[in-house]
Amino acid sequence: MKNLTSLSLRGAVFASVSGVAMMAGGTAMAVELDLMISDVDGKANIVQEMAERYQEANPDVTITMNSVGYDVIREQLPIQLEAGTGPDLAFVTNLGGLNPYYVDLTPYVDADEWEAQYGAVLPWYRAGAPDGIYGFHTEMTVTGPYVNLTMFEEAGVEIPAPGATWEDWAEATQMVMDETGAYAGMVMDRSGHRMAGPAMSYGAAYFDDAGNLIIDDGFKTFAQLMIDWHNSGLMPADIWPAVSGSKYANGNEMFFNQDVPFYMSGSWNTGNVQNNVGDNFDWAVVPVPCGPAGCGVMPGGAGLVAFKSDDAEKEAAAADFVAWMASEEIAREWYTRTFAIPAHAGLQAEGLDYAGAGASEGVANGLNAFTSMAAAAAAQTPQAYDLQGNPNNFVIFNATTQYLAAAMNGELTLDEAIEKIEEEVNTNANN
Repeated sequence: MKNLTSLSLRGAVFASVSGVAMMAGGTAMAVELDLMISDVDGKANIVQEMAERYQEANPDVTITMNSVGYDVIREQLPIQLEAGTGPDLAFVTNLGGLNPYYVDLTPYVDADEWEAQYGAVLPWYRAGAPDGIYGFHTEMTVTGPYVNLTMFEEAGVEIPAPGATWEDWAEATQMVMDETGAYAGMVMDRSGHRMAGPAMSYGAAYFDDAGNLIIDDGFKTFAQLMIDWHNSGLMPADIWPAVSGSKYANGNEMFFNQDVPFYMSGSWNTGNVQNNVGDNFDWAVVPVPCGPAGCGVMPGGAGLVAFKSDDAEKEAAAADFVAWMASEEIAREWYTRTFAIPAHAGLQAEGLDYAGAGASEGVANGLNAFTSMAAAAAAQTPQAYDLQGNPNNFVIFNATTQYLAAAMNGELTLDEAIEKIEEEVNTNANN
């Protein structure tokens, strides 16, 4: 298998040719790039270090890091890009939705090699287009639960076995809550993406036969469970009900502080859990709870993309940095140090030495557990992969968060919330 490091030569050659055009009196003009990143999972320091190494090899390029809140990337970045004031580079999660602004990397890389190694995720960036290479998938993620083993042990409650339902876990965590006096039993990130996998477990198809986004009885069934659990106090009022609109909120601090024994988050959070929990308690990633239609998880992740620019030199330099980050040796280092599941097929087959990068046994086991969940979901709930690649998925995710939270607060009935979600989807996604 070719080493992708050599495959960024096309980008390097292009940049070198561009560099000749920048010569003025024998001196190359510097290219300054802005890179936007959310540091919600503590990876910005690694990006900074790698950017500095890239700059050492490319002294005419300066990369300035702009660390922002995740809501800035979700809500403000699209507005900035439309206005022409966005950054040159960014780590994004709305992979297909921002496609019109991406630089097509095809002229800068070996396209055949990228198709071979990253082909499974490239369609997520294409927004329905048949071709083009639009980003380096920096983290292959799946949603799933973290469990405080110490709290279960102190409560004398058995961990539900693989295949247990969401109702089984609700019963078990209620027992832990009662025995330990915990603030809540289960918490889920405030995100329609996080809720989608469990909804699929209860039959949510998310698409009709024509490929239109829909809300169905399976979605409604799990939505009712979420409302019931919040009404009873099993799920805390601090996350879904307490935040306004479609804003994201996570349950990290509640899990770190042992306020709750069960936390539905995802594989991207594994290193963050290790760093914050330390030796305070024992924890593990457990198989995702199931429903009558399977054991649903949502795949996804983040990608590093270069944005189009009126400045051809900036565009070329930004594209070359993405190509460098995706090169095999750099990608191996990136995925290993960030404790991420690789999107690169060769590295998936090879396996990564997470322990050698400082991962605990719990982190290594957790990443293996998440990988198994992803494989199971591909077979049981394939609509999850279709939903992740749909350029309008953010519409249904945001509407789910906003209106389901309103139902939890008693502002809407569930039927009224479903109507609102359907209205958003039909107006903004299926037209």
